[in-house]
Amino acid sequence: MDPAAQRKTVRVTIFNQNYSLAAAGDDDVESLAHSVDDLMHNIAQRAGVSDPARVAVLTSLHLADRLRGLEQELSSLKERVDHKSREFALLLDKAIE
Repeated sequence: MDPAAQRKTVRVTIFNQNYSLAAAGDDDVESLAHSVDDLMHNIAQRAGVSDPARVAVLTSLHLADRLRGLEQELSSLKERVDHKSREFALLLDKAIE
């Protein structure tokens, strides 16, 4: 079945602005929209900023920083898994000999 045919319109509100989004599942989109809305309101309050464009930029920077941190953490975990895999392979080779 065509994935585009499964999409439906989901209405969400983010930072007091209504959006209609095409999505495959409304629960995920609504949850994400709620998280972004909360984050934008928190940032606006903490920064003392009310301009939606400025709040959106600050929120984007916050999310980009969070993403970079998670990417670095994932990279570190991959390196640890690779290292442990090599160690286990060596131990297994020794055990087989």
